[in-house]
Amino acid sequence: MDLGLAGRTVLVTGGSSGVGLATVRALLAEDARVATCGRDAGNLDKAAAGLGAGPDRLYTAVCDVRDADAVHRLVDGAADRFGGLDGLVNNAGQSRMKRLADTTPEDWRDELDLKFSSVLNPLTAALPLLRASAAAAVVNVNAVLAKQPEPRLITTSAARAGILNLSKSLSAELAADGIRVNSVCLGLVDTGQWERRYTASGSVLDYDAWQAELAADRGISLGRLGRAEEVAYAIVTLLSPRASYITGTSIDVCGGVGRGIA
Repeated sequence: MDLGLAGRTVLVTGGSSGVGLATVRALLAEDARVATCGRDAGNLDKAAAGLGAGPDRLYTAVCDVRDADAVHRLVDGAADRFGGLDGLVNNAGQSRMKRLADTTPEDWRDELDLKFSSVLNPLTAALPLLRASAAAAVVNVNAVLAKQPEPRLITTSAARAGILNLSKSLSAELAADGIRVNSVCLGLVDTGQWERRYTASGSVLDYDAWQAELAADRGISLGRLGRAEEVAYAIVTLLSPRASYITGTSIDVCGGVGRGIA
């Protein structure tokens, strides 16, 4: 199916690895034009080189999404290169593995700042361009932690829940501007962090068996971790004009993990 993304421009934050990079790759495969960013210039350049897209299709810039001025420069650069913006994927973020007893006030402030800045700074900078698009869409990459809190990730769980609530509010407020806002909530995805944890564990199991054991422990029905491209497919679908009647919702891409039916 043609998703109708050819010639459209999408900004993907955190596009140098993992889900962000897979989303950039999927958008380029749909003949979209993509702007993306990362905090590390070396990783960003390496990722861009592997995509094989020219400057007429791909724009990259080093940017920390917590820096509002840097985000405005990123958006301005993308607009100068491509002439506008039709989609935004807020993907930048990380998890903080701490329980309440180990969490400081600074941890709370830093986590909340990261999660909310990573959505609000790009959205604020991109809004004038999105309002000018005939098919604008925003996808906030979130986690099932937003609905199924994990005590070992107490600050991240709380921040994720706030972003899910914010996304719903934004979908209502921006509907009059023709901007759709949706969320993709991911579970455990096989990115570099899990390979590093496997190596550090010293397990005698091979990686697939270790994944299966982890999946069983976490209650993942499909018995494995997800792949970055599996999340990217959901993101790209929600960006598509074919999804023009979908807003204010969230899609779980988590292999069936769940402690409820909501």
